Amino acid sequence: MLEYIPIQKILFLDIETVPACASYDDLSDMFKLLWDKKAGQLQRMKDENLSSKEMYAQAGIYAEFGKIICISVGYFARERELRIKSFYGEDEKEILSDFSLLLNKHFNTGENLLCAHNGKEFDFPYIARRLLINGMEIPRILNTAGKKPWEINHLDTMELWKFGDYKSYASLNLLAAVFNIPTPKDDIDGSQVGEVYWKDGNLERIVQYCQKDVLTIARLFLKYRCEPILKEENIVFT
Repeated sequence: MLEYIPIQKILFLDIETVPACASYDDLSDMFKLLWDKKAGQLQRMKDENLSSKEMYAQAGIYAEFGKIICISVGYFARERELRIKSFYGEDEKEILSDFSLLLNKHFNTGENLLCAHNGKEFDFPYIARRLLINGMEIPRILNTAGKKPWEINHLDTMELWKFGDYKSYASLNLLAAVFNIPTPKDDIDGSQVGEVYWKDGNLERIVQYCQKDVLTIARLFLKYRCEPILKEENIVFT
């Protein structure tokens, strides 16, 4: 059925998140207690012996303890031309405001879809939660409240690969390798984003990494439709 979806109606996206503070010591007393409790739960689940302070590097993946520093999106302006744009910076509210404006202006009809890798469990709910935390309305296409499953216009390239096998997990890098999708070999991985942001202050490097993932997601989706690989000359960064 994927081949029947108008490709121009899909917004491919990826987000990069970091802990809300540079270190555990920068947290308020209240949030130190709250993170200690969260870390304790994670320690039991993962059978780890790290202290809550040592585990704070993982805080960025939880919307209550992290923040968004980059949202990269890609859309097909023409049949085989992918345009990639990023919203990023130090001000999360500004990032979310600009992204919401894009959704409300260009991706706000029942025909539009959002597509991410593991988006249903991470990207989409994370963005929605951070919007509410920042006192902002959730755009229609992101708001799942009260909707039936078939009314939610979200695609997930990881879920699509499962084919109903919910015990499996396939990373974007793994699927890129399986489908022979070219990806840069010299950039960071997700576990390094917090350090690159807080210690190195290199936001541009994170943006490039995020944009690469959007490109890979779009190329993977085309593979799911048994279409040719998207050529470099058909990729436009705006």
